[in-house]
Amino acid sequence: MRSRKYLRTQGHASSYEGLQGKVRKLKTPEIEVWKNQYPDRIYTISLDIPEFTCICPKTGLPDFANIKIEYSPDKHCVELKSLKMYTIFFRNVGIFHEHLTNLIMDDFIRACKPRWAKIITEFNPRGGIITRVLREYRKSR
Repeated sequence: MRSRKYLRTQGHASSYEGLQGKVRKLKTPEIEVWKNQYPDRIYTISLDIPEFTCICPKTGLPDFANIKIEYSPDKHCVELKSLKMYTIFFRNVGIFHEHLTNLIMDDFIRACKPRWAKIITEFNPRGGIITRVLREYRKSR
């Protein structure tokens, strides 16, 4: 196994760590939407993304997660192919779990402006620890 020093000298972990201070400005792909034909109805859409991957910003090693998104659409619903392409973008991005969860929710809200949304990112064990980050959103009336 390669040491942290080796990864740093190869430009992996150190470049990922540098992203953390600018994570809110990360240029991510657009999440597309389509017009909801039932905006007068309150209902919930559940999305599971069980094969999500990104990079640990400290080690440069891959992190694997299951992402669960629940939301109540208002005028728009999320187009799934664009959401898939959005999540694939992170495959080579070094990002902390907490930053990732907040960034995904920010982009999701910006795209579809739901009535409410909840995202849970559950990462596979790393060093015997499972990380689970939850963020909720409610539209202001």
